[in-house]
Amino acid sequence: MSGIAERLTAAIGEEQVVTDPQVMEGYSHDEAEWAPYGRPAAVVRPRDTADVSATVALCAELGVPVVARGAGTGLSGAANAVDGWVVVSFERMNRVLEVDPVQQTATVQPGVVNDDLRERVARDGLWYPPDPASAPWSTIGGNVATNAGGLCCVKYGVTRDYVLGMEAVMGSGEVVRLGRVTAKGVTGYDLCGLMVGSEGTLGMVTEVTLRMRPLRTGAEHTVVGYFDSLTDAGRAVAAVSAAGVVPSAMELIDRFCLQAVDAWKNMGLSAEGEVLLLARSDQPGAAGEEEAERILSCFRDEGAVYAVRSTDQEEAEALFEARRLAYPALERLGPLLTEDMCVPKAKLPEMLERIEAAAERFDTRIGNIAHAGDGNLHPLFIVPAGDEAAKKRAQEAFEVIVDEALALGGTVTGEHGVGLLKMRGAAREMGPDVVRMHHAVKNALDPRGIFNPGKVFA
Repeated sequence: MSGIAERLTAAIGEEQVVTDPQVMEGYSHDEAEWAPYGRPAAVVRPRDTADVSATVALCAELGVPVVARGAGTGLSGAANAVDGWVVVSFERMNRVLEVDPVQQTATVQPGVVNDDLRERVARDGLWYPPDPASAPWSTIGGNVATNAGGLCCVKYGVTRDYVLGMEAVMGSGEVVRLGRVTAKGVTGYDLCGLMVGSEGTLGMVTEVTLRMRPLRTGAEHTVVGYFDSLTDAGRAVAAVSAAGVVPSAMELIDRFCLQAVDAWKNMGLSAEGEVLLLARSDQPGAAGEEEAERILSCFRDEGAVYAVRSTDQEEAEALFEARRLAYPALERLGPLLTEDMCVPKAKLPEMLERIEAAAERFDTRIGNIAHAGDGNLHPLFIVPAGDEAAKKRAQEAFEVIVDEALALGGTVTGEHGVGLLKMRGAAREMGPDVVRMHHAVKNALDPRGIFNPGKVFA
């Protein structure tokens, strides 16, 4: 047992500290393909904030880096360990502490699973909108760390829009409260918002107070459109936006991804066209009917080979479930590298063209899924296992696509975070002056440099 592991065991107890190499292997990385990782000195599974505080204080004293981990569903390498680091896994801090139906808030520990929170607050007539595809497994702490989005964020926003306040452990182990629990509040800098999306580089969140919305009632109106090309589908998305319609979801899936889902789940989705667009309106009554018809009209005007409003709610749910299954379906085919750029919606057709061009240029297979309604694209690079030449081509295409997104006024990540995979692109997007600002904030809040060093920016 290493010195840091012995000190941790003495400080917080043997049951909270894992040093078995085989067990630690499962905690040492997230799901980011090809992002490097090492063997941690120890994994800590805290019971409460006091355990986290003691861990951070000890790591600060000894100069040992520490990285927070939720469910490990991240796709950027942000939760990856380096040799000798301490991993703090929040799996045991998984309680919903309070639901306030009057204030419409919920206060939770970071290990609460997204879908479990949704199920719990629904009993009080409330709804938590951010819904990443990993919602059945990903945790609120991880969602806060990456500022996670999801299918309905085109209308309802991302995690940061729902975080009111938090408890966090900072650079010497001190415990602070940031933000608020009230509906309004403008006291001081928004340090709570700063923590959201910081990917564990500024501190460790141990409790979060989240804004809720009233539970939606009634069936959503679903519009299905198949298109002969990605660019046609992109133009349809831009047309919906130009028409002033804000759907509650608008998702894109190409034939390659649909075929992978069909091969796995036999859903029969890939027969109609090259690209499937799914859109929804959750407006009640006649307003929802009208909005769905406007979306349908945009699909048809932009060349849909087949477009229809779904009248079967079970069928509509199955279509959206297929969208969520696309990533794991492609994982069955081999190593999968995932992009996550976001471009202005008017630039979506051009960005899709550039992705296709990169696939051809580098002779690499790219599947496409997207939160198309807000311009958040997820090209998926599929590489045969063990094919190093194909891996190199995919990585080159990955970087070119990052640059293409920036050239169109986009950003290198919409919801997965920078982590290890997007550091070059993030530096280019921010520029040296803004990178220096990030360093200044990092140094002020983490003066010993122990929180996830070497991630996000060099």
